[in-house]
Amino acid sequence: MIKTSSCVYPPSNSGGIKSWAEDDRPREKLFSRSRKALTDAELLAIVIGSGTRNQTALELSRTILSSVSNNLCELAKMSIHDLMRFKGVGKAKASNISAVMELGRRRRLAEGLKRKTINCSRDAFEIIVPLIGDLPYEEFWSILLNRGHKVNRSVCVSEGSVSGTVADPKKIFKLALENNASAIILCHNHPSGNISPSPNDHKITKKCREAGSFLDLPVLDHLIVCSDRYYSFADEGMF
Repeated sequence: MIKTSSCVYPPSNSGGIKSWAEDDRPREKLFSRSRKALTDAELLAIVIGSGTRNQTALELSRTILSSVSNNLCELAKMSIHDLMRFKGVGKAKASNISAVMELGRRRRLAEGLKRKTINCSRDAFEIIVPLIGDLPYEEFWSILLNRGHKVNRSVCVSEGSVSGTVADPKKIFKLALENNASAIILCHNHPSGNISPSPNDHKITKKCREAGSFLDLPVLDHLIVCSDRYYSFADEGMF
């Protein structure tokens, strides 16, 4: 008589987290250890909740992260429609991922706003990067400061395309004067990820510095921002 094995293979439809071994369940790992013990893929798997017939939630998370070279900053740039291109990601899962990314951005913005006094380029970067660091198109902003270099406001001067935006010095200084600013820090993003200044970046910086000197409203710096790094004209000796 042939004895059947007592081993039970997992069913083909093993996409749910509940079907995994105890140590492989991200949610249980979160409870038993801490959130810091989880990998990015495991955290994303918790957000997603379930996988597909052929992929667990963890495998689906790894697929999504692999598409952006495991860079969370790049993941944050993906739209709901971008996320829905992955098999097994519908409106609900895509909305969950997008909401988590937005919460992270808002937390970063809140942390930046605590540094209300600008003492260096890094302080300015922390203020502006949550606003423009992940955008797929260029925007030009001004950080407006009082005499003590405390932030009055951060204002959007112009919106553009993937390749550029037009910043009018007249509008830059009009907004600064309307908000009683005593100094300005210029900022714009490069969606390409290349933070090197273009000839136009040098041109607008020079124009604004000259105008600021005439109006006794100095331009202290110009930052070119990406999601995780920046270029400072002041730090590079351009001021």
